[in-house]
Amino acid sequence: MSTIKERLKALGLTLPKAAAPVANYVPFVRAGSLVVISGQICFGADGAIAAEHKGKVGGSVSAEAGKEAARLCALNVLAQLEAAVGDLDRAVVQCIRLGGFINAAPGFSAVAGVMNGASDLMVELLGDRGRHARSTVGVAELPLDAAVEVEALFEVR
Repeated sequence: MSTIKERLKALGLTLPKAAAPVANYVPFVRAGSLVVISGQICFGADGAIAAEHKGKVGGSVSAEAGKEAARLCALNVLAQLEAAVGDLDRAVVQCIRLGGFINAAPGFSAVAGVMNGASDLMVELLGDRGRHARSTVGVAELPLDAAVEVEALFEVR
């Protein structure tokens, strides 16, 4: 079985540096065998949000760009998880839950498809350990005008 880093490389991806919080919270909390990852927005590898990932999905942001933004959020979630536990291959037992917040234009209801960007990547990288429960909601605004934000809960060793 290939490692998470090998799967990332095969997909042409790398984990970004874990982002610092933008307000008064911590990026993750570990409680026993659980790690809760605070909401991660769609920062790219350069630590910035690309113009195509800013704004409202179904408005200035296409559903496809929203899905890409959700994928970036998932990468940022995994970067935080790596900061919390070190070796992802050894530590991750299961992705238990993802929560997705889509900065949705009025009337845009296809939020589940956008969130699939994060869910699909979690399964691509973690295999069956990446299968999770999920909630996805459309919201009026997100920090820094991000198109998507994703939070997570993992079981770890």
